[in-house]
Amino acid sequence: MKYASMLLAAGCLLSAVHAQWLETTIQLDSASDPRALCYNPQNNKVYSANAGRDNVTVIDGATNSVIATVAAGSIPRALCYNLANDKVYCANYGSSSVTVIDGATNGVIATVAAGAGPWALCHNPTNNKVYCANYDGDGVTVIDGATDTVMVTVAVGFHPCAFCYNPTNNKVYCVNHNSHNVTVIDGAADTVMATVVSDPYPWAICYNQTNNKVYSANLYLNTVTVIDGAADTAIANALVGANPIALCHSPTDNKVYCANNGDGNVAVIDGATDTVIATVAAGRYPQALCYNPTNNKVYCANTGIDEDEDSTVTVIDGATNRALKTIGTGDRPVALGWNSAQNRVYVANYLSSSISILRDSGGPGVDEGSEPQAVGRKLMATILSDASATKRLASCVVFDAMGRRVLNPKTGVYFVRDEGRGAGDAGRTRKVVVQ
Repeated sequence: MKYASMLLAAGCLLSAVHAQWLETTIQLDSASDPRALCYNPQNNKVYSANAGRDNVTVIDGATNSVIATVAAGSIPRALCYNLANDKVYCANYGSSSVTVIDGATNGVIATVAAGAGPWALCHNPTNNKVYCANYDGDGVTVIDGATDTVMVTVAVGFHPCAFCYNPTNNKVYCVNHNSHNVTVIDGAADTVMATVVSDPYPWAICYNQTNNKVYSANLYLNTVTVIDGAADTAIANALVGANPIALCHSPTDNKVYCANNGDGNVAVIDGATDTVIATVAAGRYPQALCYNPTNNKVYCANTGIDEDEDSTVTVIDGATNRALKTIGTGDRPVALGWNSAQNRVYVANYLSSSISILRDSGGPGVDEGSEPQAVGRKLMATILSDASATKRLASCVVFDAMGRRVLNPKTGVYFVRDEGRGAGDAGRTRKVVVQ
């Protein structure tokens, strides 16, 4: 009778299943103002640059616990990870410097002098260099990734504000906001190869590895300029929406996503034809994008700047170009980061000084849309009462009563999606009680 009651309750809870959910929220010190995030895959750590506290919070990617707070320079606002040497670089806008953090020990290795107003960072894995865009100094500082010394400063345009790296041709692309162009830097020689017009006021940039193209979002022209990665010439202008502010690329479906801050939506660009193939409604004032290759989804942070508007993250299905779910976060989410080990998305909430952690348990048998999932038939329970029997679940996709993916099921009630030993069993869903 006890198990029957548990299964009935679980069946009712299943009617509200969603694959994306808010797992937890990390509250930082007051007025921390987190501004940027990055992920360290070697040590499974997430870093948050806190502009209001002049430090970097280090989060354990497995436990979601804060394991260190590292002193940085004044107003840290950008981060990047150097996989070759297991280091994290933090651009400090207020102190014109870059703090270098050891990825294993969380200690500060070096402080590197940069130009005025460090704003953005980019790592070149081919030559192991870090590029720092100095927004107020109109130059790019090139740092040796092994020695953490300045190699050269490359003259670019006015107010450099964003980077992307082209591994096919070993080039670094730098967006110059007030020069209305993109500077192309040779990754080996650190010399300017070309300057491509991207007018007016470009703000974001991303690379399409499938077609070797670079996309530059023009904040005030409502277009995205497409640059040929081999020839470094503009080959198209895609009309998106008002105030395009963020970009990301999906190699799975070869699509480029553009967050339009003024329209509250995300334009989807076909990476082959450079035409807009869909427009997905998001929340008010979308600010940042993040791609999850594990589940082929795009996350869009919506700031909702006005006090009466909610701050949210819209989750978009990469295959169908539809919004799957809107998840509430802290106030004014401005940055996103993806943890590949646990399939989590981290959201930096600037005004509430917090980090929202979103989980994605997408998989067969779970409705990922915004409508409730109804149980279409009565599911009989399988009861597993010994440890050896539970090992059989290793070949299945297991969800708890709330629809969350479970990797190591303990005592409780679960819903299991079989891989199937025969054609008739493939995709079968059943209830399992682990005693």
